[in-house]
Amino acid sequence: MSTAPGPVGPFATLHVEHTSTVDRAAEELRRAIFEGDIESGTALREVALAESLGVSRPTIREALGTLVAEGLATREPHRGVHVSTPEAGSVRDVCRARWVLEGAGVARWLDASEEARDHVRASLRAYTDAVRAEGTYQSLNALHLAFHVSLVGLAGSPRLVAMAENLVVELKLALAQVERIARNAHDQADSHVALVRLLEDDDVDGALAFLRTHLDDAEHEIIEALRL
Repeated sequence: MSTAPGPVGPFATLHVEHTSTVDRAAEELRRAIFEGDIESGTALREVALAESLGVSRPTIREALGTLVAEGLATREPHRGVHVSTPEAGSVRDVCRARWVLEGAGVARWLDASEEARDHVRASLRAYTDAVRAEGTYQSLNALHLAFHVSLVGLAGSPRLVAMAENLVVELKLALAQVERIARNAHDQADSHVALVRLLEDDDVDGALAFLRTHLDDAEHEIIEALRL
């Protein structure tokens, strides 16, 4: 008995990734968290969520595990899973670490590869385009943080980039909440444009001073907006 031949021709390499129910449940929970439908500290009850989303409890359990791994939720013995609540000390620590990593990248602008520079430009363009298009808080948050990680990439170190990506996980929820409360995405975009303009003028010292002020302001804004 012969089997059906596999795909041939110019489309042989094409494929589609099927999104699982777990992925869709996790995405909907992320949306609700970033959009403020589910506040920080809210208990994420498996039974209630399964009923609301029309999926099984095991599906919700896996989706919650994804959120915990991403830092958007915390799991504690005998208390279950709750939406993460940012803490002032953690926000300050992350912002200080960001300065070390992003400052290292910005300081290397003149020696950075053209590919790394182009990545900064492309990341800025993606963010500002999304702001003008009034994207969701979740999408704006992701693009905002991606721009900051692109600055670290100027240092030419994949390890530093990986460290920066781990750091921004801790800021995703806090920054999304600030964006939603302050509705300041346009101001943030203008600030990022000003920073890149300094870099394009090869004013590295000016860009470093601007970045330091930007990160200090972000730290204060997060703590004040979230009343931490």
